Amino acid sequence: MRINHNIPALNSYEKYSSKSNSVTKSLEKLSSGSAINRASDNAAGLAISEKMRGQIRGLDQASSNATDTISLIQTAEGALNETHSALQRIRELSVQAANDTNTASDRIQIQKEVDQLISSIDDTANNTEFNTKKLLNGSLGIIPAKPATPGTAKLDANTGGLNKTVEDGWIALGDYGDKIRINPDEQILKSGTYHLNVEYRDHLPIGLDISEYPSGLIVTNSHFETPPVLSYTFNGVTIDISGSYFPSNAPGSAGTGTFVLYAGDNGSPATPEIDNSLYTQIGANTNQNLKLDINNMNANSLGIDPLDITTQSNANTAISAVDSAITLVSSERGKLGAVQNRLEHAIANNNISSENLSSSESRIRDVDMAAEMMKFTKEKIISQAAQSMLAQANQQPENILQLLQ
Repeated sequence: MRINHNIPALNSYEKYSSKSNSVTKSLEKLSSGSAINRASDNAAGLAISEKMRGQIRGLDQASSNATDTISLIQTAEGALNETHSALQRIRELSVQAANDTNTASDRIQIQKEVDQLISSIDDTANNTEFNTKKLLNGSLGIIPAKPATPGTAKLDANTGGLNKTVEDGWIALGDYGDKIRINPDEQILKSGTYHLNVEYRDHLPIGLDISEYPSGLIVTNSHFETPPVLSYTFNGVTIDISGSYFPSNAPGSAGTGTFVLYAGDNGSPATPEIDNSLYTQIGANTNQNLKLDINNMNANSLGIDPLDITTQSNANTAISAVDSAITLVSSERGKLGAVQNRLEHAIANNNISSENLSSSESRIRDVDMAAEMMKFTKEKIISQAAQSMLAQANQQPENILQLLQ
C-alpha cells in the first residue's frame, strides 16, 4: 500500500471532473435552448446552420422587398386609373364635338375642358411618386443612347502663309508641312467635344501633328505612318480625331495624295444608353431580381398633346388619337398587374422556402429538451456517484495507520 499516490482517488477525480463538465454543458443547453452554443459543440453543424440562417434572413427580406414593390405598383396603377378616367372623358367630349349640332363657340367651350383634362394627365404623370421616386414620367426605364450631332467649328486655312480652299467646312492639305488652325485667336473654343474626320486619298500614308496655341490647335500634315485616330484635350476642350479612306475620285476630292479635315461642334456629344429600370431583389442570392420599366404616361407620350376638337374633322381625328392613348394606358396597367402577380407568387415561394429552411436549421441548432434532460439527469447521477467514490478513495490511506501502530 502506498501513501504518496492515491491512484483510486485520482481515477475517481478524473471521472468526477468529466461528468461535472458534461453536467455543466447540459445545463447550458437546457438554459439557452440551443444545442450549439459555441463552435466546439458542433463545428460542421455550426457552419451549415449559419449558411441556412443567411438564406432564411435573405428570403424574409426579399419578401419584404417584393411587398414594397407591390405598394409602388399599386400607387402607379391607381394613378393610371385616374388617367384612364380622364381619357374616357376626353373621348366622350370628342364624340360630342364631332356632332355638327354644335356651334363653333360650343366646340371652344368643349375644347377648354379637354385642355384641362390633358393638363390633369400631365400632372398625374409628373407628380405621381413613391418614396420620392417619380413613377410615370419615364424616369423608370431605358434611356436610349444618343449619337453626337455635328455642328460648326471655325477652321482657318491661312496659317503659315498658306491659302487653302475652304468649301462647306472642308479643307484640303496636300503637301508635307501643310497646316490648318482650329479656331484662331478671335474665336475661343467653348468647352466640350469636337469631332474631326480625316479622309485619306489613295491610301497615301498620312498622319497628323497637333500642337496648342492660346485659343486652339494647329494641325499639321506630318506624313506619319500611324493613322490619325486619337483624342486630344486642352482647356476643357476635347478634339476627337478619326480616319477613313476615300478614292481620289470621290465627291469633293482634293486630288490624289491629299486629305481633308472637317470639324463638328460641341453642342451634342454622344451619350450611352442608361438603364434606369427599377430592380426588385426577390431572392436571397445574387442577381435574383425582377426588372420593371414604366413608360412615360404624359399626354405627349400618349399622343394627345395637342388635341384639337374645334372642328368636326379634328374631333373625329381626336377620337382615334384618344383610342390609341387608352390602349397604351391599358397595356401599361396590364403590365403592372402582371408584375404584381409575379411578385405575389415570389413572396409565397419565399415564405415556403424560409419555413422549410427554418425547420432544417432548427433540427441542427435547437436542443431536444426531453433528450437533453434525460442526459442531464444521467450525468448528474454519475457525477454524484463519482463524488461519493472519491470520498471513499480518499479514506483508503488512513488504513495504513493501523499498520504503523
